[in-house]
Amino acid sequence: MKHHLAQLVSTALATLQEAGTLDALGADVIKIDRSRDRAHGDFACNVALTLAKSAGRKPRQLAEQIVAALPPSALVVKVDIAGPGFINFYLAPSAYHQLIGAILQTGQQYGRSDVGQGQAVQVEFVSANPTGPLHVGHGRGAAYGATVADLLAAVGYRVHREYYVNDAGRQMDILAASVWLRYLDLCGETLPFPRNGYKGDYVWDIAATLHREQGDALRFEAERVVADLPPDETAGGDKEQHIDALIARARELLGDERYRQVFDLGLNTILADIRQDLHEFGVDYEQWYSERSLNESGAVERAIERLKQAGRMYQRDGAWWFRTTDFGDEKDRVVIRDNGQQTYFASDIAYHADKLERGFDRVIDVWGADHHGYVPRVKAALQALGEDPGRLEVLLVQFAILYRGGEKAQMSTRSGEFVTLRELRHEVGNDAARFFYVMRKCEQHLDFDLDLAKSQSSDNPVYYVQYAHARVCSVMKQLAEKGLQHDQDRGNRHLDRLHEQHELDLMIALSRYPEVVETAAVAHEPHQLAQYLRELANGFHTYYNAHQFLVDDHDLRDARLNLIVATRQVLHNGLTLLGVSAPESM
Repeated sequence: MKHHLAQLVSTALATLQEAGTLDALGADVIKIDRSRDRAHGDFACNVALTLAKSAGRKPRQLAEQIVAALPPSALVVKVDIAGPGFINFYLAPSAYHQLIGAILQTGQQYGRSDVGQGQAVQVEFVSANPTGPLHVGHGRGAAYGATVADLLAAVGYRVHREYYVNDAGRQMDILAASVWLRYLDLCGETLPFPRNGYKGDYVWDIAATLHREQGDALRFEAERVVADLPPDETAGGDKEQHIDALIARARELLGDERYRQVFDLGLNTILADIRQDLHEFGVDYEQWYSERSLNESGAVERAIERLKQAGRMYQRDGAWWFRTTDFGDEKDRVVIRDNGQQTYFASDIAYHADKLERGFDRVIDVWGADHHGYVPRVKAALQALGEDPGRLEVLLVQFAILYRGGEKAQMSTRSGEFVTLRELRHEVGNDAARFFYVMRKCEQHLDFDLDLAKSQSSDNPVYYVQYAHARVCSVMKQLAEKGLQHDQDRGNRHLDRLHEQHELDLMIALSRYPEVVETAAVAHEPHQLAQYLRELANGFHTYYNAHQFLVDDHDLRDARLNLIVATRQVLHNGLTLLGVSAPESM
């Protein structure tokens, strides 16, 4: 409807331009908004105030000229001017009646548009290090990123979903060392476990697999493993130096090939678990991009060389530094350490350069809020490489905090004390998890109330919305049990019988759906859709409690059934975009 009204105003402006009373203007100056108070119409347009100065006349005078030039529309019964020059539109009931027919005809396509005009957008999300199972904090990034991607696709963008696999670097080496030490324990060697190692039960499981596959082939005496290592933190030393020395010892004793076997077993086991977990959560990707491939292809070296050639790198204390302060960062950043090893930042520079080189019009990264300081340096790297940093948008997601029985659950991958995403899904179900995760803006903290998510009451938002969908299905089942049939064509012919306030409110709510989808997609705010569905469900439940649908008057009955079936369709469409099911019974 907003597009229809905008077209009316555009035609009026074109008429004034042809008459020479108004300069040529772009269509972007026309903004149609819903009126906050329906006493002032259904929609309002402020174009007269926007153009008054350039047109050289008072806003109200220009508004009068625009209104006089508006072409007739069967969907508009009245247009007036309010205040200094706002143009208010009052819609005919037939406008909403036509909407019901449109929803029933377009079905699952209702609410979709071509706003994105086929632009290619890459959305990278989750990308958790494969050093342990996904926990409930990762789950929020998964639900949010997947929904943002689906919303963008719904409004016409070509979306490429990607998971960046950190399958190289220090954290993976720590995992490999942790697995090997647990393996040695299973071989009968007693060693102190490093303070900085990964301690979860899943490490024991991987070690057990390693022992079944290798027997004692990778066994070394404990004294030989720990000989001359710098002390761990528990012994008054530095935990970082200790774990690095332990990794070096593992490489030395195992050799490159056998060390890689341990490394890859840990990586592939956990990555397979992450893939399965996300797939079962309704989250899939077009590509799983390997960090290791960046090094193997020489992409990292090429990116670093480009920065050197551009004069953006310098050496100090044996390390290579990138001058990120030239681009507003608080300090310069190390790209190559004094021992010759590349930092994570080096891989990220190459990865983001590769994203843009692949031809995406826009790149969206969904990161945890603790990475906020990382954003300026990545954008700085792109700018230093001659790329447009504006093509990269980083969305920061606060981790969800899970409460069970009023107590906060711990979520530390290193300590092994965390609630996995899989455990959460099994306890509350995918639907509740997906809906709860996107109920708030991504940058807001989310306290996940486990008890509420499991409750079957109107206080549980996902249950409340799904119940509205199931209630419509129940009405249609009752219709069949009574031996009656729904004549949709007859219902469309008698939509003028829908004049109750509850019916008008529900139709107005249905008309908002395409606008909500578009706004939620462009603003990357799935919570807008979640909130809308709660409001739509409330409108339906109110209507359900106030009126009978299966009345004897078949014209009125079919009109009302058309309305609630259209409501069911919009609930289904919206829930699908959120990755939530629309059950037929509850």
